[in-house]
Amino acid sequence: MDRAAVIEEMEQARSSFRQLLNDASSASLRRRSNGTRWTNRQLLFHMLLGYLVVRSLLPLVRAFGRRPDSWSRRFAAALNAGWRPFHVINYVGSVGGGQVLPRRAMIALMDRTIRGLQRTLAGATEETLGLIMHFPPAWDPYFRDAMSVFDVYHYGTQHFNHHRNQLTLQG
Repeated sequence: MDRAAVIEEMEQARSSFRQLLNDASSASLRRRSNGTRWTNRQLLFHMLLGYLVVRSLLPLVRAFGRRPDSWSRRFAAALNAGWRPFHVINYVGSVGGGQVLPRRAMIALMDRTIRGLQRTLAGATEETLGLIMHFPPAWDPYFRDAMSVFDVYHYGTQHFNHHRNQLTLQG
């Protein structure tokens, strides 16, 4: 996958997110999603959260990518050891965020976040995109042991598409 394809995937996710929230009835947003304990509204917030996580991870990957491999390996091992509290916080945060943030605010935040990610990806050097950091694979099925800055940009859409398939807005 190349840079232009990842930028286009993000744009499709941004547009899809907007349409999903605009088209959903209040009743369908309260309905349980498929395969999670979240409602559709909470899951949509969690999908937005995935891109917010990307935005937060990028400076970390850039910093660790310029340090000896052992630094990020130890950091990832420490994070991996704390996977249980992470999953609780991840769940509860999406429950709360999905209840508190209005639809328009979720859409606006997704728009700003993805446009910012697209802009920084388009302007990144190949050297920066190749920086690598170790990750805690126990935290997310799309986290690999080591990921590049470019991989992290792509992660947001992988996470989004995975959860989009769990929405039950129709029916």
